[in-house]
Amino acid sequence: MAKNTSSSAFRKIDIDQYNEDNFKEDEAESSGPTGPDEGEICALLNQGRSIEALKLVLNNAPIGSTNQQVKDNALAVTLKVLLAIKSAQIEEAVGNLSRDDIDILMKYIYRGFEYPSEGSSGHLLLWHEKAYNVGGSGCIVRVLSDRLRV
Repeated sequence: MAKNTSSSAFRKIDIDQYNEDNFKEDEAESSGPTGPDEGEICALLNQGRSIEALKLVLNNAPIGSTNQQVKDNALAVTLKVLLAIKSAQIEEAVGNLSRDDIDILMKYIYRGFEYPSEGSSGHLLLWHEKAYNVGGSGCIVRVLSDRLRV
């Protein structure tokens, strides 16, 4: 028999720290991604350089951000760019994008489907078709299985 059975020192150990099921999200950095600059994007759109505006929006997407307001603002700017590009220019615009940019574009397309506005769904379907033609079904699988949302 143990000499000191009334000892409660073993109860001071936090065993939950060793449990893999207790996942805690990493602390968000205060200097996380802020999304695209709306003024710069509008200036590019006014100059008729919509493909450059699209690339800038996709490269500055706040993917790692946990701030929903930043993500909503980025969605609004991105939808503004997507709807500003004419249907005849969509294939050229998608052709100039990298694989990662096409994945981010698909994320914004699906997010745009969540919040439809008048005339946006048909235009987003055209974007989806052209992005699918370039990215294939792997693009869709990567977007749907990715934990990082836009």
